[in-house]
Amino acid sequence: MLPVHDIVRRPGEMREHRLTIRLSEQWGEGLVSVVQGEELDLDVRLESVHEGILVTGEADSTYRGECGRCLNPIDAPVEVEFQELFAYPGEEANDFEVQDDHVDLETLVRDAVVLSLPFQPVCQPDCPGLDPETGERLTESAGKEQVAPVDPRWAALQQITDQGNAAE
Repeated sequence: MLPVHDIVRRPGEMREHRLTIRLSEQWGEGLVSVVQGEELDLDVRLESVHEGILVTGEADSTYRGECGRCLNPIDAPVEVEFQELFAYPGEEANDFEVQDDHVDLETLVRDAVVLSLPFQPVCQPDCPGLDPETGERLTESAGKEQVAPVDPRWAALQQITDQGNAAE
C-alpha cells in the first residue's frame, strides 16, 4: 500500500518510490516460484491523471525451483515491468481503485511476476534432460555414446539398408 493523498485529484503531480519488500508468502506454483522470504525490489512511479493514479514500475527478484528436463536446481532472476491505472472511486466498476488515499500494489505486482515465470524452466537452453532407460542426467553421462532405440515397426527397413551397404 502506497499513500497518494498528496497527489489525489492533482493532474500532473508525480511521486517516485523505491522499495524492498520481503515476501510473506510464495508467489507461483509449479516447477519454479518466488519463495516466501525472498526480497522483491520495486521502483514505482505514481502519476496523478484526471481518471485516477497511473502506476508504472519495475519489480526485480529471484525465482527458485528445478529444471523441467533434468530436475537440476534453478536459481534465476525475474524482472518485470507493469503499468496500471488506479481509478478514483465512482459509479463504474474497476479492477483497481484508489482506496482511502492509498493504492494497493500487491495484486498488480504479484500477477506480473507470476505470469512472467517460465512454464517449462530449463537449467540451460540445450539441456538434454534424463536418460529414459537409466534415469541418469544426460549432462553427467555425456561421455557415453547414446544409441537411439530402433522402433520395431521400422526394423525391417534396417535390413534393406544393411544389404545395400554390403553390395558396395
